[in-house]
Amino acid sequence: MARLFGIVFALAWTLTYAVPFNTFDGEGFPGCHNVSKVYDPTTVNEMVAIVQRAASSSTPVRASGKGHMWYDTMCSDDPATIIIRTENVNRITNFSLPPGAADGSVMIEAGVTFVQLAEYLHVNGASVGYTLVNWNITLAGSIAMGVHRSSLREDSMVTAGALELHIIDGSGNLRIIKRDEGNDEWLAASTSLGLLGVIARIKFKIYPDFKVYAKQETLSEDKVLNGDIYGMISPYATANFWWWPYLRKFHYRYYDPVPRNISDQEGFQSTFSVTKTEANIALGLLNSGKYFPTSNIAAEALFFGLWSPPNFREKSSDQAILTWPVYGWNYDVLIGGLYPGYGTEWDYGLRGLTLELAFPVTMANAVLKRVRKAFDDELKKGIVMTSTYRSGINIKFGKAYFDLLGQVTYNTADGVDWSKGAIMFDFPSFKTTVGDGLRFNEPFCRLLSLLTALSPFIFRTR
Repeated sequence: MARLFGIVFALAWTLTYAVPFNTFDGEGFPGCHNVSKVYDPTTVNEMVAIVQRAASSSTPVRASGKGHMWYDTMCSDDPATIIIRTENVNRITNFSLPPGAADGSVMIEAGVTFVQLAEYLHVNGASVGYTLVNWNITLAGSIAMGVHRSSLREDSMVTAGALELHIIDGSGNLRIIKRDEGNDEWLAASTSLGLLGVIARIKFKIYPDFKVYAKQETLSEDKVLNGDIYGMISPYATANFWWWPYLRKFHYRYYDPVPRNISDQEGFQSTFSVTKTEANIALGLLNSGKYFPTSNIAAEALFFGLWSPPNFREKSSDQAILTWPVYGWNYDVLIGGLYPGYGTEWDYGLRGLTLELAFPVTMANAVLKRVRKAFDDELKKGIVMTSTYRSGINIKFGKAYFDLLGQVTYNTADGVDWSKGAIMFDFPSFKTTVGDGLRFNEPFCRLLSLLTALSPFIFRTR
């Protein structure tokens, strides 16, 4: 009876909406355009009860994590749709990593984010290896969407770390699906896009904690577009490019493990930390870029200069690290988070839309050259194309990984060779807050997605 009362009490605490359910970017960035209720459960049992109740009335259900959410793709147009917000279902249990063991496991619930798990594991001398994405995303959401980290050498798709998925199916039954690459049920669940139900728990593989280094070089555009891209990326545990199209340069960053005693430095990376003053300056400059292309040129030059030194601080003192390479614990260096006392870009009104395209890495040079030509074709019209994102255009890579809906799945029906992995072209564009709210050269940003029929495209907020 007490358990039933607890569930009923939790169900009573719902929010009734006649307006969109917004992503973490807030108003104007809906994940769903119209939902009837938003639930905030605190236990897996409550989640099960919510799904069972929805199933009995044929009510559509969607689960939502904490941050870095998909924009305008979560729901159908059915206004009866309900949202299960998983943020408060976030226990970590069953930690197991015996002394001297090569690996172990931990059980995490649906709302556990990368930063929460990383901090918990680091205290216990462990890590998740290379199965990483941004710090504010839930592991369950990452697995459902087939999210990746940038590596051609290591298994870095988040799903690669999952040993079991506990999914609440469409009937409200909690099903346990164990890792088995020969089982279609596992291959479907490992990148389900939420179609199989709500991921309630994950048994996740862990490793002894380790240190890594980060190094960054500036390359001319020619060295990348006409270079051995696979050869530059594949030797490292993780590596990526940031492209600055106006300057015709790339930042080339790579990471690899190092012995623990190589340095006492404890570097901590942040891609998103800004002060309100910095954000206001950037907002004014980028908004003016809607009308004055010279502002976009100035913005790219400014961001390039800011991104050339390390975007790292010493974790123990919060002092800026000024020279490469940077050393530190793997999660702190590979992902990091927010600097103390700083906010994120979106906290201060800096938002954008991102075009992401995935191709076989064997086509990397051809794809980037084709994008370069598209930029140059705009220049012939007198339109200078730039990067309006603080770290440039992000060029990421993913090791081949087989499942039914994943971004780097091989043996696909298109007959193209995906076995060496995928290159992901991630082109963020600043979304203005003035005028009609459209981006600089909005038609180009949309038409770029039509350059190829090899990959579907999605727009999402950053």
